Parts: sequence; C-alpha cells; structure tokens
Amino acid sequence: MSGILDKWELRAKEQQKANKQFLQKMQLKKGKGAERLLPDLHEEAFEKIDCLQCAGCCKTISPRFKTPDIKRIAKYLGLKESVFIETYLRLDSDGDYVVRSSPCPFLAADNTCNIYDMRPGDCRNYPYTDSDEFFKRPTTTYLNSTICPAVFYVLERLRAKVG
Repeated sequence: MSGILDKWELRAKEQQKANKQFLQKMQLKKGKGAERLLPDLHEEAFEKIDCLQCAGCCKTISPRFKTPDIKRIAKYLGLKESVFIETYLRLDSDGDYVVRSSPCPFLAADNTCNIYDMRPGDCRNYPYTDSDEFFKRPTTTYLNSTICPAVFYVLERLRAKVG
C-alpha cells in the first residue's frame, strides 16, 4: 500500500479531529453531492486494500446482531437461538447484541470469517464507504477511519476532492 495508505493508522489518529470536523460539515450539508463520489471511491479503495490482510474490524469492533442475524447464524451453527446468544453475545449500552469479546469469535487465524455466508448485516455493509451512512454517522465514520484503511482512504480522497 502506498501514497495515501502509507502509515495510515498513525495518520488516521493524527487527523481524527480534522476528519471529525469534515464529516460534521458534510452531515450539515447533507453530503452536498459528495455522496455521489462514494461508490467510485469505495471501488478505488478496495482495488488497493485486501481485507484479509487487515481484519481490523473483526479484531476490534463488533457488529450488531439483529434478530434475523441471530436466527440465521444459530440455525447455521446448529444451536438454539438462546444458546447462541448465551455463548457468543452480550447486550451493549444501546441494547444491541454484540460479540462478548474481541476479536470476533468467528474470525479464523487467516483473517477469514467462519460464518461469512451467514454474517450479520453490519458485517455485510461495513465499512459503509459506499452509502450515505458514511455521512449520517460522522462519529462512527471518523472512528472507523482508525480501524479500517478503506475508510481512511475514502475520507482522504473526499477531503481532497470537496475540502
């Protein structure tokens, strides 16, 4: 990884305040047309980034497990929903089910997901770099920029394009 992605973790932490301000400004302006840039920037980012080389999301944060996710994954694992919840999940401060600990218990040693085809909706949509969620939740997005190189990349490219 080169260019924008050189030392991205350090740079993301250093630029957290600027990124937060940029995202708050974009949220107030409802994206100001920048949301149209997201799909292309998302594709560009993932041409440069291989998630299996990072897995920062799976190692540090948890998706929300909604009822359909719990039903689907429990069935896939051959567990009763209550056993799945008791074994793998806890309620967070927002009342959402999340994994009990990090890294995710479904993350394999090679950074693949043991339940990939059944993974929660939050995992399917992460890192939200191709949707308007990117601007709707500025706090989450700028925090994600320190976890996911794709979020950092998209933020940097957006700031350069729309300032």
